[in-house]
Amino acid sequence: MTTRIDTRFAELRREGRSAFITFLMAGDPDPATSLDIIEALPKAGADIIEIGMPFTDPMADGPAIQAAGLRALKAGMTLKKTLDLVRGFRKGDATTPLVLMGYYNPIYIYGVDRFLADAKSAGVDGLIIVDLPPEEDSELCLPAMQAGLNFIRLATPTTDDKRLPAVLANTSGFVYYVSITGITGAASADTAVVGEAVARIKRHTGLPVCVGFGIRTPEAARGIAENADGAVVGTALVDALRGSLDSDGRATAGTVAAVADLVASLAQGVRGASQAAE
Repeated sequence: MTTRIDTRFAELRREGRSAFITFLMAGDPDPATSLDIIEALPKAGADIIEIGMPFTDPMADGPAIQAAGLRALKAGMTLKKTLDLVRGFRKGDATTPLVLMGYYNPIYIYGVDRFLADAKSAGVDGLIIVDLPPEEDSELCLPAMQAGLNFIRLATPTTDDKRLPAVLANTSGFVYYVSITGITGAASADTAVVGEAVARIKRHTGLPVCVGFGIRTPEAARGIAENADGAVVGTALVDALRGSLDSDGRATAGTVAAVADLVASLAQGVRGASQAAE
């Protein structure tokens, strides 16, 4: 079964360029503004959109994304409302792939079968669940694939050749390579090291390999896009959003533009990589 993610990567291959993938937290700083921002992303140059599912104990996230999750929870965001956000987005956009990213606990509480049915009908294309290892594939990964959703796995600098086949076994859509060891927003990605890592993963899979963590500037995005099938930016966008809020943490007239403008400049960086390769 072909998903929107598969279709998008096929389009990008024909265009000869890498994907620009954005990450933002659902409901940050409030549900209505969050939808406005996410609706602005494709026009600004996002090829695929990752939406964070707010959770009280996000162990893989750095301070910026943790704070985004807390803002969203404070604004009343829930997993059900996250799916409502996806439905709202789909009313005006039937083609941009949407990936939900987060932790297993909220899905477990919601109920796996109910969640997968609701996510699929809302218009979700894939899942990235950072705390479910391959050994737990029967919990969510296999049911998700049966429901027609891509299950996107993370590989890291510590994922060696012995471990990689297990990580890739039931992965679909793309492989998300975490370019640094540690939490989100902690350091910058080294393009040469990333290039070697992507090449190593590609020896094990035909899936696109996208790189996230540590990409904050158009130059960095371009450097990653030259070596990978996609560049993922999250913390820098969350920082731009936070910087646009008023002293009470509420959205201002400039909030949507603050994120969309940064997305546009980062997208130019990613697109510059394909021009440099020509």
